[in-house]
Amino acid sequence: MRDIDLKTLRLFVAVCDHRNMARAAEEMHIEPSAISKRIAQLESDLAVPLLVRTRRGVQPTPAGIVLLEHARNALFTMERIANDVAGFKRGLVGSVTVCASASAIAETLLDDIASFLRQPEHENVKVSVDEQISLELVRRVRDGETSIGVCWDNADLQGLMHRPYRHDHLALAVHPGHPLARHTSLSFEQTLDYEHVGLPPSTAVHTMLRRAAAALGRNVSYRMIVSTLDATFRVVAANLGISVVPAEVGRTYARLFDMKIVALTDSWAERRFAVCFKDYEALQPAARRLVEHLTMCPAARRRENES
Repeated sequence: MRDIDLKTLRLFVAVCDHRNMARAAEEMHIEPSAISKRIAQLESDLAVPLLVRTRRGVQPTPAGIVLLEHARNALFTMERIANDVAGFKRGLVGSVTVCASASAIAETLLDDIASFLRQPEHENVKVSVDEQISLELVRRVRDGETSIGVCWDNADLQGLMHRPYRHDHLALAVHPGHPLARHTSLSFEQTLDYEHVGLPPSTAVHTMLRRAAAALGRNVSYRMIVSTLDATFRVVAANLGISVVPAEVGRTYARLFDMKIVALTDSWAERRFAVCFKDYEALQPAARRLVEHLTMCPAARRRENES
């Protein structure tokens, strides 16, 4: 099969976006017949029809839909390569991809990255943040799919380099009308007589709570499993269950929803986060700078609080 050229991919994406050959041709400043010829050649090379004509214009076939997704990704990657390389003329160091857990993103990570990007020497640096569960996050860092990971430090970081980041505290989110709302602090064991709202079993916090309950000879009774922290707080606010959540995030939601945040007294309720990477020396300069910035943020935040 012949190599697929980028111009043909751009034309194919334009046709799929407009669902009309003539409008795509107008946008791309090319004759409709030239687009038809290129797409016909692409179909011949791939030995599969990519477009079908209908009364409403053209539509991608199932194979065309697959190609469309890959084409968008390929064009985005090529644009990013061109921008990153050209950026060196402006002193740009590069782009950095960060995979982070939901808790890290919901707390201070985005603020810390924003403070990094606001520095004049980083004005042309680009950072992408991708939310993942810790297990998938660590895999991506190990496989080289992402430069930096930020997650709870009890994740399996074997084979990776890592540095301490921030820490947080787990607490209980409860509706004001719930029996546990009268407490200012309590142990995890005291929550096990009530129905919980939790994140999926694949998440680190779900695993930790299951193990903590097992150590007490108990189980966690889940009334609902939801996919995000935002959904967790909304269910708690509806008085459909209680939930173990990061206290720092919970206090923000408590100002938005009708709920109370109660401290947990268990030793494991204080969590530490880590910035992980495969090889510090192999990181591109922008990634190394971001690692240094993130690991310095806790000290900077302490100085701000003390001043």
